[in-house]
Parts: sequence; structure tokens; C-alpha cells
Amino acid sequence: MSELHPIIAITGSSGAGTSTSTTAFKHIFRKLKVNVAYTEGDSFHRYTRPEMDLKIRESNEENKNLSYFGPEANDFNLLETFFKDYAETGRGEVRRYLHTFDEAVPFNQMPGTFAPFQELPDDSDLLFYEGLHGGVVTDEHNVAQHVDLLIGMVPIVNLEWIQKIIRDTHDRGHTREDVMNSIVRSMDDYINHITPQFSRTHINFQRVPTVDTSNPFSAKDIPSLDESFVVIRFRGVDTTDFPYYLKMIEGSFMSRINTLVVPGGKMKLAMELILTPVIRSIVEKKRLAIQALTQSDIKTD
Repeated sequence: MSELHPIIAITGSSGAGTSTSTTAFKHIFRKLKVNVAYTEGDSFHRYTRPEMDLKIRESNEENKNLSYFGPEANDFNLLETFFKDYAETGRGEVRRYLHTFDEAVPFNQMPGTFAPFQELPDDSDLLFYEGLHGGVVTDEHNVAQHVDLLIGMVPIVNLEWIQKIIRDTHDRGHTREDVMNSIVRSMDDYINHITPQFSRTHINFQRVPTVDTSNPFSAKDIPSLDESFVVIRFRGVDTTDFPYYLKMIEGSFMSRINTLVVPGGKMKLAMELILTPVIRSIVEKKRLAIQALTQSDIKTD
């Protein structure tokens, strides 16, 4: 962790809604006039899409499972080093994973490949990561230790699968069978490398639908926010103000001493009310740390 170069990470599995929630963060950053450096978890995949397809076929022949959730398919060392370097210097190199033709064409590349590495801007106030492994810890690597604010996006698993199936078939051109096979193949890594992260988060947002999602593989649409509640769990957040949240968010209630439940349609409002003071506090601590460092340099001179 670093007061001078803080890192905020929003983590969740594929289909959890991390990309949608990033929009709420960007709105808060604009409101607070925070200059943010962005990176995505897919940038730390170990393989291009064709390489990954080949590795999956080889794994299947060996009766092994390989998924984007696990360390075999992701460079955790690169991710941890990137976070560590940014926390120490405020600098680093980042690349993009190009999902679609629209993303790939400007680089004269094919989808499923990586854009060249580029330097982060020198004047960023903080680093924002969105992806699969913002809080991952293994025997060899500890990414979570470098994160100043770790947010988990954790819809209940049936809803997560519905969102993944519909997104990957509609937006990324995969067949329903391929997506279902991917879910099955990923279960070991999901249990060992995705879910443990949510015990390390500072705040979890878990969407729970109020409509029947008992068979996610036959669902034709994603339950709307108004058809759900959001369970918000807090851990070690100094700015938490439950009476204020209950007053400002109609229909909200406390289910435990550290857990707020809000109507799904109020999720963006809840995120803004909860996260704005947390992010403001992180930025203010950074500015105070810079002032203290500057004063120390003046005294030394």
C-alpha cells in the first residue's frame, strides 16, 4: 500500500459486472477531479486468444483444466510487479488485451491479441484496476498487499453465469456451448483463485435477484437492477456512515452490523454515497504525504 501512489482495484469474475461498475468509479473520479491511470486484468493474461485455445486443447488431452481464472493462464508475477512498481514510483508500463475487431483495428491487429506496452502518464493521482485478480494471493504472489482500496463485485453465482453467457454470446461471438464449457472448465480455479479474494476486500457489492434464476443456462435475459437487491458488506472502512446511508437510500436496511442491503435500482446511488468519501480520503492522504515530503526536502536543503 502507498499513500503517495495509491491503488484502487475492483475485482470479480467474468460476468460479475466489474466493467459496468467502473462507470460509477469514473463518475466519482470526474467529480473529485482525480487524475487516474487505468489498467484491466485482461492485460495480464499469459496468452493471446489463439495461444489460449491451443493450451486448452492440450490440457483437455491431458485430462487437465485450464481457465482464465487460474495462474497458468495469467502472469501474476507481472501483475504484482506492476502494482509494486506503481506503489513505489507512480509509474509503470501497461498494455491492452484487444477483445473485439473495433478494439484491434486501430493497432492493425486481430482480436484476442495484446497491444504494445505503453508508459502510464507521469502525473496520475492513483491507479485503477478492473479485472479478475485485483486481490489474488498465491504461495508465490501477493497482489492484494499493494491495493489501498479493494472492491468486490460478487453477484450470486447463477446471476453471474447468466451475465457471462449473454455477454459472451451477444457481444463476443462465442457459442452458448463454448461458454457453458468454459464455466465448467473454470470451476477449480474459480474456487481457489476467485472466491478467496472476496474475504480480503474492503467492500463487497453482491447483487441478488428477486426473480427465478434457478436455471441460468436457459435464461434469455439478465434480471434488471429493479429485479434485485444489493448486499453491501464493509470491512475496515473508516468513512462508513450507516445512519446516513439509511437516510439517503430509500428501502435500505441493515442485515448485519457490517452489512447494508439496498434496492437494486439504488445501486449506483449507493456506490456514489459510499465510495466518494473513501476515494476523497485516499486522495487527501496522498496530498498530505506529498506536502510532508516537500517540507522534509526543504528542511534538508
